Amino acid sequence: MKSIQVGLIGFGTVGSGLAEVLLAQRERLEKRSGISVRLAMVADINITELPPQFEGVTLTGDAAELINNPDIDIVVELIGGIEPAKTFVMNAIKAGKHVVTANKALLSQEGRDIFSTAAKHGVEIGFEASVGGGIPVIKSLKEGLVANKILSIMGIMNGTANYILTRMTDEGIPFKEVLKDAQELGFAEADPTYDIEGIDTAHKLAILMTMAYGMNITHNDIATEGISQIKPVDIEFAKEFGCRIKLLAISRNHGDHVEARVHPTMVPDSHLLAKIDGAFNAIHFTGDMVGNVLLYGLGAGKMPTGSAVAADIVDIARDIRSGSVGRVPSLSYLPENIGELKITPMEELSCPYYFRMSVKDEPGVLAAIAGILSRDGISIESVIQEGRKEGGSVFLVMRTHAAGESAVADALKDIDGLDVVTEPTVKIRILEDE
Repeated sequence: MKSIQVGLIGFGTVGSGLAEVLLAQRERLEKRSGISVRLAMVADINITELPPQFEGVTLTGDAAELINNPDIDIVVELIGGIEPAKTFVMNAIKAGKHVVTANKALLSQEGRDIFSTAAKHGVEIGFEASVGGGIPVIKSLKEGLVANKILSIMGIMNGTANYILTRMTDEGIPFKEVLKDAQELGFAEADPTYDIEGIDTAHKLAILMTMAYGMNITHNDIATEGISQIKPVDIEFAKEFGCRIKLLAISRNHGDHVEARVHPTMVPDSHLLAKIDGAFNAIHFTGDMVGNVLLYGLGAGKMPTGSAVAADIVDIARDIRSGSVGRVPSLSYLPENIGELKITPMEELSCPYYFRMSVKDEPGVLAAIAGILSRDGISIESVIQEGRKEGGSVFLVMRTHAAGESAVADALKDIDGLDVVTEPTVKIRILEDE
């Protein structure tokens, strides 16, 4: 039986999870692949010894020692971040090693360089765990949907943000309080910026768009808004409109241009994505041949992510064994067929909107605001107005019909300039259930 030696850089949460998966599932993997996949070496600067069940695995504090070991066939990078992760990955590629990584930030930002170098050196890059944790999203898009023109990508791709919004929705707890709980429970990082401000989701959407459309894109090309400004009152008004608020990644393929955006969205209760709660993820594809496909599961965590990394290792091991390295292009499209595609400017977006305005309780306020919206071609579908609060501010909430983003921006600028408006208007886009 052929043996494949794996070198692991980073023995943190996901790294230790991978090690446990490879050990616990060793016999099953051998029966399914005919290959003995062995964790041979670990590089980590934060530990001095491995758990006793990994006796026989070499531990080093020097990643270069692992990368340059001629017995290592596959290098797994699980330290995260851009540097030194990129240096380790590039050095491994240049040393002729196949690479597996869960590093969505690295691939989103530096993927063009990494994948082109890997193609030049004839090695494979596995990155299933970079999007959706244990959900087989990458493999589905790369192989299962290969006969489809992908018409849209939509998803809940960050478990931390989804957990926070679910708690806010179900329990009416303010954002900051839920975030603190999430940090104490380990659902959120000490610095949760990437999760709650949508940056982590944008990294993942960039990877999926590259594969779906054969385009060069980074997370910097994606319009991104987070959830930190969402208040329980917005969630309650969403319920009035038959919606739930979710942090969505959205891309629609218009042929000569594609949408690329991440933002809080009011999702109709009838939509499948409205039912995804807690720390779970769901990615929805629409293909021209297959129609709608929804992939659902845990988007993070030690064992689910370790499972996805192990799947990449076995795929590469099978290709090594059969002499078919490079059989499936890493990004689904052949490198020479990945090009530039125009990103739809946000000001060209059109969709229904939710507005929450804080206004003085005075006669004529609604008429003044409606007049500005009408001037900019924005049609009101429904209005919720709080009861009178003499001498104070009240909420005036509106749901619009589909309106242009640029028109909405112009209207809200003028509305917020009115003397009767006491706080900046909160704007949330509403998903049209196509």
